[in-house]
Amino acid sequence: MRRALAVLLAAVVPALRADEIPLFNGRNLDGWTAVLDKPDADPAQTWSVADGVLRCTGRPIGYIRTNKDDYHDYVLTLEWRWPEGSQGGNNGVLVHTSTPNALGIWPKSIEVQLASGDAGDFWVIGTELDVPNEETRKRDRRHINLTDGSEKPIGQWNTMEITCKGDTIRVRINGELVNEASGCSVTRGAICLQSEGAPIEFRNIVLRPIE
Repeated sequence: MRRALAVLLAAVVPALRADEIPLFNGRNLDGWTAVLDKPDADPAQTWSVADGVLRCTGRPIGYIRTNKDDYHDYVLTLEWRWPEGSQGGNNGVLVHTSTPNALGIWPKSIEVQLASGDAGDFWVIGTELDVPNEETRKRDRRHINLTDGSEKPIGQWNTMEITCKGDTIRVRINGELVNEASGCSVTRGAICLQSEGAPIEFRNIVLRPIE
């Protein structure tokens, strides 16, 4: 049984470089803490792990947060997909996370959007940033991404790469540059994955520090 599991994980999780840090071990949520908008909710009913994949039901609303809370200057890569047969939905990766409940359940952070069709948008949560051509791309807290068609169809795995260096953030989806920002008012903090109403799956969540 253990041998079969090891073979399965080896097929799902690629070999890491010496300077890469896995944030998700493919077996459980060690290193993460769940925060949900229903205090009596069982996090295991929202977040679960099977076959090297982190699965989120989307309900109740909330997020999981890395226990380490001072990440800065890094490249974060992860894969996500909307399960086959689903309609997609809303979700996001929060970087430079600090104060809880800055906006409802959401902590002070910068959200890199995963919502189907809009992946790569920036949403600020108690924070600020600048994007090129802001007069046409900023909608209140939202900063619209640069491309259309960067995401794969529902059921297929997508790759997101988020580069945070100093007060800048650059986002690539499936190898394509989709957004970048400068002048970020926050530059370090925890990393979070949202639960925002729709089932979603993650795998291969890896951080590479930038010296």
